[in-house]
Amino acid sequence: MLTNHRRALLYAAGLLFFTVLVFVLVGFDATRPSVQAVDDVVYRGADDIRNAPLTVLARVLNVLGGGWVLIPLRTVVAVFLAVRRRWRALATWLLIWLVAEVALVVFKAWYARPRPPGALVDTRGFSFPSGHAVATAAAAIALVLVLLPAGHHRRQWEVHAALFSFAMAMSRVYLNAHWFSDVVAGTLLGAGIALTTAGVVTEVRDVVLRRRERLAVPG
Repeated sequence: MLTNHRRALLYAAGLLFFTVLVFVLVGFDATRPSVQAVDDVVYRGADDIRNAPLTVLARVLNVLGGGWVLIPLRTVVAVFLAVRRRWRALATWLLIWLVAEVALVVFKAWYARPRPPGALVDTRGFSFPSGHAVATAAAAIALVLVLLPAGHHRRQWEVHAALFSFAMAMSRVYLNAHWFSDVVAGTLLGAGIALTTAGVVTEVRDVVLRRRERLAVPG
């Protein structure tokens, strides 16, 4: 699944560092409203570029990033990995799903940030971080990691996953469903969770294998 999980953990540490940075900036924004100023500029910019084709595309992405699509997708992939007996990939896939959902519930309740006015789609709950951004980034990266072998072909799909996550994130801003900082934090968090989980699962596997090898060697 990961040819160099230590490198993946290093990348994950970088993603999580910037995630924490955005979370801290938003948390302190009540006293220093710099983040909201940027969010307001992007919010007005989305209104300026709004047109019918972009709105249709954003609404399609709204459906693709919702539970009606992601939950069946996660379930089908989990069943496929179980049938193929790919236990490490299955553990990675399920843990990414679990950690992403728990983190999303906890952080939304903790920040309790109101959503932007005038959403073009139905929204529920608080705004920060974006649930669509977290789920899409985590699921897109996890799909590539658990389904494709390492190599040039997978690197291409990693780029596709990143681009799709970016498009999903910006569609939430376009639809006035989230502030820009919501989707930045969500994308970073989802990607960080996916890479961290994959790296940790691989490291645990390696530790267990080394322990078994030591026990198998006669004293």
